[in-house]
Amino acid sequence: MREPAEPGAAPEASAPPQERPRGGGYYKDDGPGANPPANLAEIPDAVPKAEPLQRGPNRPYVVFGKSYEPMASLQPFHQRGAASWYGRRFHGQKTSSGEPYDMYGMTAAHPILPIPSYARVTNLANGRSVIVRINDRGPFHSDRIIDLSYTAAYKLGYAAAGSAQVEVDSILPGETQVAAAPPSPAEAPTPPTEAKPVPVAAHPTPEAGSVYLQLGAFSSRENAEDLRSRIARQLSWLADAIQVFAAGNLWRLHVGPYASSDAARSVAARIESELNLKPLVVVR
Repeated sequence: MREPAEPGAAPEASAPPQERPRGGGYYKDDGPGANPPANLAEIPDAVPKAEPLQRGPNRPYVVFGKSYEPMASLQPFHQRGAASWYGRRFHGQKTSSGEPYDMYGMTAAHPILPIPSYARVTNLANGRSVIVRINDRGPFHSDRIIDLSYTAAYKLGYAAAGSAQVEVDSILPGETQVAAAPPSPAEAPTPPTEAKPVPVAAHPTPEAGSVYLQLGAFSSRENAEDLRSRIARQLSWLADAIQVFAAGNLWRLHVGPYASSDAARSVAARIESELNLKPLVVVR
């Protein structure tokens, strides 16, 4: 686990999105290094692959008196908030995974996403997205949700500014669109007029053992409700079946219940075809 800090604090004036920031003006002089590679924009994103989760960095832990409980398995996850980045002060130091931190790689630190795992991070100001590998813990400040490597922040266009509002979506190996955020209402596809509602059970609180589609897992109820509202607007035929409920330290967004896994998968296929999101079939 890296030292809790506040890397990448914004200077008074921000450079244009793709201008490489000069030395100085960074929190505790934590800048990009004296000679960053010339091809930062061409450095490829992380490529999701199946990796065993590590035991140590995925155990519950406490920092600054606050308890954190990392996710114990790979699953859909969506979160919105501020992202920062960390640079030369940590370059070469051990991450929570035990690997040396490479500020020019495509990695990130997150408080609870599994180590190792992969996530798509989207800058809400400009729509740019990158895929990073989660191999570290942090940031440990209530106003930020993820710390990216310098290169990842550069590719997202906020390295000079120090922070940006982003969406974080988990990615499962072989499924690069899992839990990707739905498009904004202006970009959302209009459901065909001939589409018929998918039947769901009338009762909102099903019995244990029912089949659901999980659309995401969130660290705050506000984020879960936000995505629920967005999906309900974009897929009106699904609105009555969407539920938010607490499970452990996460808020989960479920659709259902359905009579069988086959019925749930049929609805999942339709959701995937209409939104940039791949539901997960679960039983609870």
